[in-house]
Amino acid sequence: MTPEDWSDRTRIALKDAGLDEQVVAAVVNRALDEDFADGPDITTAATVPEGATATADITPRQAGILAGGPVAMAVFDSILGAGSFSFELRPDGTSLVPGTPAITVHGRTAGILTAERTALNILTHLTGIATVTRQWVDAVAGSGARIRDTRKTLPGLRALEKYAVRCGGGVNHRMSLGDAALIKDNHVAAAGSVRAAVDAVRSVRPEITLEVEVDTLTQLDEALHAGAQLILLDNFTIDETAEAVRRTRAGYPGVLLESSGGLTVGNAAAVAATGVDYLAVGSLTHSSPAVDLGLDLR
Repeated sequence: MTPEDWSDRTRIALKDAGLDEQVVAAVVNRALDEDFADGPDITTAATVPEGATATADITPRQAGILAGGPVAMAVFDSILGAGSFSFELRPDGTSLVPGTPAITVHGRTAGILTAERTALNILTHLTGIATVTRQWVDAVAGSGARIRDTRKTLPGLRALEKYAVRCGGGVNHRMSLGDAALIKDNHVAAAGSVRAAVDAVRSVRPEITLEVEVDTLTQLDEALHAGAQLILLDNFTIDETAEAVRRTRAGYPGVLLESSGGLTVGNAAAVAATGVDYLAVGSLTHSSPAVDLGLDLR
């Protein structure tokens, strides 16, 4: 299936979500190819009367933050055929109430049941990421700090997982290795120093956003002097983080600071209170548990 096979409603919803429809198509097609690898849905074909129609609700069994509705629409479009069914859904980013349907679809029963697992796999995974992200966002509310993801994503799902972070109220870090520079300890080791690494990147891409990871306050000073625009404070204590903020705001007020390593929802407020701009949370995309949603025919 290609995006041209989907309804205008689906394509508009994906565009409004900031999702590339070609990327979504690749994910949906790969998932459906796995389901149809050995032939059609034999169970549904054997048990569902030809031509039967039904209404099905996708309902959360626990609280959460919805994410992935437009992608689920693309799944049902791909199986049922655009325009052959009706689809009602709550907006992504809204709170889910256990027992209250988030999505309702009416169409051919066979198509609904064939699309069920792929749609739920995407919804439960993305909703899980959005739900955990919202917990972090709530933990730092009022501090001015923002929760940011990383590139610790599943292959092929980065765009969708980072979209789920946005649904939860977080913000995205790099989408790829080429849209910003992040100088880490191994780059510093290879270049010889923080200054040498920064100068090397600037010589190749002077316009690119440049972030430097530092492990100590001494490295922080070096990164500030070298002209880093963002600095990632790796495994700093609360006191070290506060001192890093003090030094940066005193002499380099335009430089942004990002805390990383050793972060938990429990200590997020204390870290945010130091005045950092971001908390980098890799677990948003690599460890968030799925939220339980189920599809049931009425």
